[in-house]
Amino acid sequence: MNTRATDLISYFEDRKAGILGQHKSVHFSLFLPLLYRDDQWHLLFQVRSTLVKQPGEVCFPGGRVEESDQSYAAASLRELQEELGLQEKQATLLGELDIMVTPFQFIVHPFIGIIHDENAITPQETEVAEVFTVPVKDLISMDPKQHNIRLDVRPESGFPYHLIPNGQDYSWRTGHIKELFYDYNGRIIWGLTARILAHAIDEIKNLE
Repeated sequence: MNTRATDLISYFEDRKAGILGQHKSVHFSLFLPLLYRDDQWHLLFQVRSTLVKQPGEVCFPGGRVEESDQSYAAASLRELQEELGLQEKQATLLGELDIMVTPFQFIVHPFIGIIHDENAITPQETEVAEVFTVPVKDLISMDPKQHNIRLDVRPESGFPYHLIPNGQDYSWRTGHIKELFYDYNGRIIWGLTARILAHAIDEIKNLE
């Protein structure tokens, strides 16, 4: 076996798996902020400002990962500090939650951590309209409503049907996104935020 052949063997033996297409996707990092108040844990949410996309929606601090960010974790801390006006020592990152791959060519890296001084929170008005907290025990007891969004395949004009079996009669797979809706005193938490919240709550339940 020549050197080129053994190089191939060594390459795949040492290779670590990633997410297919991750280098062509847009990456976002989120920070799920915990606060300890009145002898219990609370989770902080923010309401998006009218000056940004999806105004009025409930979300976690976070945003697009920038080239200057040393890691996805660093990006989540930067976004937390920028959006809530915190200093570096006023928050601690605890760990990473599961990565979310969406059908829309972006990948979300959620992290969970602690804000040590609630009084230090000064929301950036251009991005954050307001913040509120929910006791974790209340989130655990909630039963979110579920609805599905259907995803259909619609090939673009000029799609080469002649290259695939059955041409225009090809049986495309369809999919759906399970949307969760949490209602906390009239505040609706849904979409990507709700899906990540549900995952975080499932992880917290493992402590029980």
